[in-house]
Order: sequence, then structure tokens, then C-alpha cells
Amino acid sequence: MKAIVAGAVIFIGLSVVSCRKDHDIVSSEVKNDTAANYARDIYLWHNNIPGTFNAHSFTDPNGVMQAIRAFSTEPGFNMPVDRWSFAMLKRDWDALSSGVGGDFGMNIFFLTNTDLRVSYVEPESPAGKAGIRRSWHIKQINGNPNINSTNADGIVQAVYNSSVGSFLFERPHATDTTITLKASSYKEHPLLFDSVYTTGAGKTGYFVFNSFLGDTVEIKNEFTRIFNKFSSEHVNDLVVDLRYNGGGYVSVQNMLANYLAPAAADHKVMLTEEFNDHYSSYNVTQNFTKKGTLDLNRLFFIVSQNTASASELLINSLMPYMDVHLIGPSSTHGKPVGFYPISVFDWYIFPVSFRTVNKNGEGNYFNGLSLSHQQADGLDKDWGDQSEGCLNAVLFFINNGNYAPRMAVSPQQRMALTEEVLGLNERVGRPRFKGMIR
Repeated sequence: MKAIVAGAVIFIGLSVVSCRKDHDIVSSEVKNDTAANYARDIYLWHNNIPGTFNAHSFTDPNGVMQAIRAFSTEPGFNMPVDRWSFAMLKRDWDALSSGVGGDFGMNIFFLTNTDLRVSYVEPESPAGKAGIRRSWHIKQINGNPNINSTNADGIVQAVYNSSVGSFLFERPHATDTTITLKASSYKEHPLLFDSVYTTGAGKTGYFVFNSFLGDTVEIKNEFTRIFNKFSSEHVNDLVVDLRYNGGGYVSVQNMLANYLAPAAADHKVMLTEEFNDHYSSYNVTQNFTKKGTLDLNRLFFIVSQNTASASELLINSLMPYMDVHLIGPSSTHGKPVGFYPISVFDWYIFPVSFRTVNKNGEGNYFNGLSLSHQQADGLDKDWGDQSEGCLNAVLFFINNGNYAPRMAVSPQQRMALTEEVLGLNERVGRPRFKGMIR
């Protein structure tokens, strides 16, 4: 049996069974063995998987992928660094990777440990069609007013994994309203908002980009539209909002990086992908091919602990060439590695199989990329509102040359930056995909 991965022909010894079309009659043990054999070959830390590793002790390939994470040791880190290797049924991955949702299309985070907000809404989803907006305060879920940190798991289940849900919303400048949502399939649109602001003597462009997955033709067309708009308005500063962007296709990252890079980076190293010792001959370096006419010397990224993988790759690739500022409630997620979908009967497995570094060989940010300025996520404001905490902090810097002093932070913002709330939002954000896909 062989699989084609990134142009490499990888031979896997499968002594149990050959590939069969009828996936339903293949036992879980065979699927798990196949997944484990692939991992022993392509996993970035394959040498650490012990010979005693028993794939039969897990219920499915996802259990195998989660188990191999324990063997991901890196110099300078006391704990395993892999938090991402996973497996997914092919039908589920096909929907996710193409930008097809199947829930309410409403995403949530806590502003404080007792104040749950809508963080964003997919326009074509049930929530989008119901008119729900970012910043709405969720006061009750299915009649339950217990909306706080003690019930985080129940809230996640009700919002992301339920077919029907009833929500009582407090809306800005309007009466409270109850809306019942029914989960359904919908197309996602990762470019949620864009605008241009007058700042001092110049113009600042801003756009919200929520995922490197989805309809790549649509994303390409949207990049063309947005950057043509920024060029025509002579934007001289740019804010890229990746605060909820968990990553996706490296090819889409390359596309966006080429728009953002300065002209001086053209044809110079963007990134290098490095594989394990079995496949080091397939290490590949990607160079910038400058697109558009914007030629900026600095960039502002709005980030959070949910900014991951391809988002971090974008930032890290640009750092050697530009003055890059990171603003948000916390450092980024910390995923400088990626994977490929590998077919295992009716599953795809995703063992971490390559790492990325920038022009300077930097890329070991398993603890995340550090902030230039910490600022609470302004969950009480809609997209593009210039008083929203993170956007306001950037615009203040552009206008004044420095960030607002800490003493200007409100009590609510201080609460939003506590370890309790940051940890709570990390839990609430786990259902979101975080990955770098080749």
C-alpha cells in the first residue's frame, strides 16, 4: 500500500490487510494499525513512538492520533508540544475544509466570567439569517440563566453541538429578544468585515479574516477586492484581525503574505517547511512573490489565544521584513507545525508531519507569539467600531505613536484580562479548528 503525500511516495508496511473499498467491514483494529503505521513513518517525532505502543487500545484512529501526542518532545520544553494530531471521518473533513458549517453559525466568548457574548456570526448561517450580531449579550440558554464560568462545558454543548437552541439576547440600544435556532448546513465566508479609517494625516485599512479554510476561489477574489480598495484609498497603515483565526491552508497563507509583504521582500524567503529525517529531502523553501501595490513598512495584527497555525505562520514569515505589532488579550496559540490529510479507509488522519521556520530560521514558538500590547477583546462592540478595545488600541498608536497607558483600562477590561477569563475562553474556543494544512 502506498500514499502520495506532498509529492513523496511513502511506503507503509501493512501486514494485516490490503486496502478495501467496503470501509464498513474493516475492523477498528485494522484502521488503528494503519494509522499507527503511518505515524511511525511520517510523524515529526516518529523516533519517539515506542515499539510497545498498542494501537488496539483505542476506539478509532482519532484516539491513536491523540495518543501519539505524548511523544512530541522538543528541546527547551518540559511537556509534549503536540496538541493537535487528530483524525476525522472523511465526510466531516470534506465539509469542514470546504467551508461548510453545520451548526447555528454563532460563536461565543466571555467578556467577564459572568458575561457571555456573541463573538461573531456566519452571515449565511441560521444565526446570521436571524440577524444576530457580534457583541450581543447572551442572558439565557434554553431558559437557563446560569451563564457563567461554572457551566462552560454545558454552554459549549448547547451552542456548538445541539440541533435546536433557544437564546435570550440583550441587544445594544434595543429590547431583549428570544431567538430559537435550528442547526443547518451553510457556507462560511472567512472575510467578515473590511473598512478604511482616516488616521492623522493618512488612512488605515482594516479587515477581519477568520479562517484560512473554505472556498479558495472566493477567498482569492475577496483578497483582490480588499487590497484594490486599500490601494485606491492610499492606505498607509494596515490592521489584520486574526483574533479567531485557527489556521487552514498554507496556500492561502502564501497568497495573503504576498499582498502584505513589502516590495523589498519580493523573491526573498517567506518560509521553509522541514520534515522528519525520513523525508528531509522534501524540505521546501517558499519565496515571496509580491502582489498588489501596497508597500508598507509596518503591520498591526489583532490576535488572541485562538490565533493559530497558518495565522501564526503568516505573522512569523513577515517579521524579518517588517515592523510587526501584535495586539490582543493574550499571546497566540503556539502552533509552528502542520499536517496533511492521509487516507485511512473512511478516515483522514492528521499526524503532525512538518514544522515551519522563517527567513531567519525562527519558528519554535510552541508557547505562542508574544504581544506588543495587551488589550482585552472588545466583545461588547460590533466589527469595525472604532471604540472596540483592540481596534481602538491600534488606532490610538497610529495617531499618537504609543499605546494608551494601562491606567486608562476600565474595570471591565481588567476583568476580561484575568487568568480566569482567558482560560475560560480557551476552553470555549476549543471547538474551533486549529491547523496548518498542506
